[in-house]
Amino acid sequence: MLPDNGFIRKKLKALLLILALSLWHNVKAQENILDSLFTFTEGVVKTANALNIISRQSGYNFSYDSRLIDPEKETSLSFTNSRLNDILDSVLAGDSLRYTIVDRYIIISRQMPLPRAATDSIFLFSHTFISGTVVDSDSDEPLPFATIGLKNTGRGTVTNASGEFGLNIPYDRLNDTISISYLGYLGNEIPLSRISGSNVQIRMQREFISIPEIIIRTQAPQEIIYRALAAISPNYGNTPAKLTAFYREGVMKKQKLQNYSEAVISIFKSSYSGSLFGDQIKILKSRKIDNVNMRDTLSVRLKAGLSTSLELDGVKNHFDFISKTSMPEYRYSISDIVSYEDESAYVIDFEQRENVEQALFRGSLYVNALDYAILHAEFEVHPKYLGKMKSSFISSTSKGFDTWPQSVKYSISYRRFSNRYFLNHVRGDLVFISRQKRKLFNSQFRVFFELAVTGIETEGVSRFDREGLAPIHSVFSRTIKSYDSKFWENQDFLRPEENLLQALKNMNVRLGEFSGEDQ
Repeated sequence: MLPDNGFIRKKLKALLLILALSLWHNVKAQENILDSLFTFTEGVVKTANALNIISRQSGYNFSYDSRLIDPEKETSLSFTNSRLNDILDSVLAGDSLRYTIVDRYIIISRQMPLPRAATDSIFLFSHTFISGTVVDSDSDEPLPFATIGLKNTGRGTVTNASGEFGLNIPYDRLNDTISISYLGYLGNEIPLSRISGSNVQIRMQREFISIPEIIIRTQAPQEIIYRALAAISPNYGNTPAKLTAFYREGVMKKQKLQNYSEAVISIFKSSYSGSLFGDQIKILKSRKIDNVNMRDTLSVRLKAGLSTSLELDGVKNHFDFISKTSMPEYRYSISDIVSYEDESAYVIDFEQRENVEQALFRGSLYVNALDYAILHAEFEVHPKYLGKMKSSFISSTSKGFDTWPQSVKYSISYRRFSNRYFLNHVRGDLVFISRQKRKLFNSQFRVFFELAVTGIETEGVSRFDREGLAPIHSVFSRTIKSYDSKFWENQDFLRPEENLLQALKNMNVRLGEFSGEDQ
């Protein structure tokens, strides 16, 4: 009997889709939750903890703009038979806050617009912003997911699927240099003094490495992978790091965006070797948009996309196709050698063997030819056997609907900084088909999630307090009215691609139903 597919079964089981009929309740009928009486005896706790406790007891989740509430501020949660509205006023110390009930959410918003002048003025005097596009120098085609970073700091970003980027530069780093890398292209370095403002175009030169076929044929791909596994500790370090990252996820039904979430997060990244601790996530700033109404008979939700992004760090959690116990199930070949900065990398293609009938992966692995660091992996669940994994992705199917995965693809890359490699970018793209029984036509859902690391710290890193970790159910906010890049202020974020940006703009009317006042 073939061994269980560990990576798929254990690591990707967190990535589930909840498909359920959209049941929208009358908003006014739920207003009485704010008048309901509650008793709490927890005493002095942090505000974030207080909201979590209230959420568990009331059954309602909280949603708010992170500028409204200080999650670390201590507050008293000691009440006897008190109205929830009064409890929230006391815990949040905000007599100008308002509470709106939508479905099973209590949305916290301010009755007056938040003042922006003060924060904007601080932003202007502490950072400058550059933006532009990374393209192929010969064809002018945009290069998606290129890595851009400040040479002497851990700050950086990646381009989006359209090759566009934006990066905040602290004024004390204006003498630094940005470095741009893309597999198969010569590395590029540009002093910031030569870059001004927005719409910068960075042209990358493709480098073709002429390698005799006999050299590629005589290389053993499995041996390269074994060396890569042995080099994990020296390449990725045996001490923890603190990463700042931008995360986003969304679900599109045809061309309509059903829901969209994004956040700036802080990650405690435990050591890649010799550590018994897992990674941790804190939410620094976030927002979420829902665009589902009663006419949508079927809605799709992505479950645990944030934690799955960290599970997909295959160097730490060992991709199935580099696991020594699973490697006999795969066939490997070296298809190319490409440039990486001023070095080169092996391109190892892999696919499950013909006699293996369970769903495995196929794709390409990029390994640095000098130090054997794993630089990049792009792979998909083999389409031929994807139907066998339906239960791994669908946690519940709406009554009267049949739903199955059509395509499941992932991409992961790593960035070298200060002679060490760090997680850089994770992307997942999943396509599902759903058909109502006894109906002729299908509905297609595209689900995506993406994490881009924008900051790296290695000094003075310690684990987060447990009470500071963000609970899954209250990660995102539903209080914004439109897509506004200024929302992030001096936090780096990924620019939406054109089709996503258009979908966000198309949601404006719907968004107004979820917002409080203009921001």
